[in-house]
Amino acid sequence: MTDNLHFDLTGLDGGEHSETFSICIQETDMSSPALSPSAGDHGAAWLRTQRRLRAELGEDIYLSWLARIELESVDTTGLAHMSVPTRFLKSWIQSHYADRILRAFQSENASVDRIELSLRTAGGRAAPASTSAPQPAPSAAPRTGAPAAQAQPLSMSDAAGGPLVGSPIDRRMSFDSFLVGRSNALAHAAAREVANSRAGEPIRYNPLYVHAAVGLGKTHLLHAIAAQAEDGGRRVLYLTAERFMFGFVSALRAQTALAFKETLRGIDMLVIDDVQFLQGKTVSAEFGHTLNALIDAGRQVIVAADRPPTELESLDDRLRSRLAGGLAVEMASLDEDLRLSILKSRVSCARDANPGFDVPSQVLSYVARTVTANGRDLDGAVNRLLAHNTLTGAAVTLDMAEDALRDLIRNREPKRVKIEDIQRIVARHYNVSRADILSARRTATVVRPRQIAMYLSKVLTLRSLPEIGRRFGGRDHTTVLHAVRKIDGLLHTDNALADDVDLLKRMLSE
Repeated sequence: MTDNLHFDLTGLDGGEHSETFSICIQETDMSSPALSPSAGDHGAAWLRTQRRLRAELGEDIYLSWLARIELESVDTTGLAHMSVPTRFLKSWIQSHYADRILRAFQSENASVDRIELSLRTAGGRAAPASTSAPQPAPSAAPRTGAPAAQAQPLSMSDAAGGPLVGSPIDRRMSFDSFLVGRSNALAHAAAREVANSRAGEPIRYNPLYVHAAVGLGKTHLLHAIAAQAEDGGRRVLYLTAERFMFGFVSALRAQTALAFKETLRGIDMLVIDDVQFLQGKTVSAEFGHTLNALIDAGRQVIVAADRPPTELESLDDRLRSRLAGGLAVEMASLDEDLRLSILKSRVSCARDANPGFDVPSQVLSYVARTVTANGRDLDGAVNRLLAHNTLTGAAVTLDMAEDALRDLIRNREPKRVKIEDIQRIVARHYNVSRADILSARRTATVVRPRQIAMYLSKVLTLRSLPEIGRRFGGRDHTTVLHAVRKIDGLLHTDNALADDVDLLKRMLSE
């Protein structure tokens, strides 16, 4: 029997078009499972065992996990040798179904008292046998021995039955190397709390949602959480949004979506970075189902993005609400004291490799005061000072720093303005409340500030007209367009209004 399923992955690539593809599902007759020629007289008992497992566990679970087991042989000691095609499938079966398989096989063949799983090679024969006792699923990194810079990632079943690996965890990004200041203290404390929790303990913040602009340390925190949770014995999967999308779409195309879902939901902690890149109705829906399943099962979820949950326009309202329902913390721009601490740490590390490198305190203070965008720019500043010092032999002075960092300071990233900040500052400037601006009131004292706030939202943010209207009390996009055009026209004739708008722009950029 053959069925055709059609999937619509609207906007999966971030564009406006949709991709539709068909998946042909061929129902396989499992009444005659594959047997190795060496299975001998035990093949009939194994056949009945397969049918028993299929009836007990159900069609979906059986086809996802057990259908590809082959009986290789049963030796005189009662050990049944079986094989599977992938390392992940072997680990999963050992962890979840080994006892069930053994009991079912013993019911059909009393001479079997234990089973052993091994990997089949490309030629179809089993690889050297491994231990027959059920083993826990592999984690993303060794928990003993010398620390590695990057841990081996946790594997999942991908579209072709091979390994789909999570993104590697960089153990250099630890809590010890994370510098704490006023701007990130809350996020750091919440991350520590989540990382130190143990299985079976009540989960206080789920999901933990960390949002910050580029280069402020949210990815560092995610790696630190994942590494410490693994060291505590928890099964952790770290994925970027891009990796999640790739894995799910590949599973759909290869008819292994059920196995993908069960694998993803069988972990203790899911860490997803850059969720703002999650695109496509089908992929977003599956992410929502996974999120709900993990949270409802008491598993920890940590998500990071460059904006608050309410501003994730590619996700539906229910998913945004679920992300905001745990603990959403913002990592604000680095304050000057924290920037100075980061610079001192970077210079100290550079001095270990270059003993003659030294940066006077007044130069450090200058860099901390003028390079304000993010931590990566601070790294770039230290690298430039090091290059000028080591390649030219010039001492690091204030004049040299001004010359070396001139374009870095001039091209620093402007502050990202939020619609909420615009509404708040405009309301305060015109002595009305933010609730008045969002309300349906149409008095002159409210209409003009509302129109100015809409105009500034259009020119200072990348939000669309419909999104701006939604953030102003659910107004239609034509209302926003009218306000933008009206204020834009008045700016050419009303000098007082032009001065007000210029002042508001300066206030919002500070």
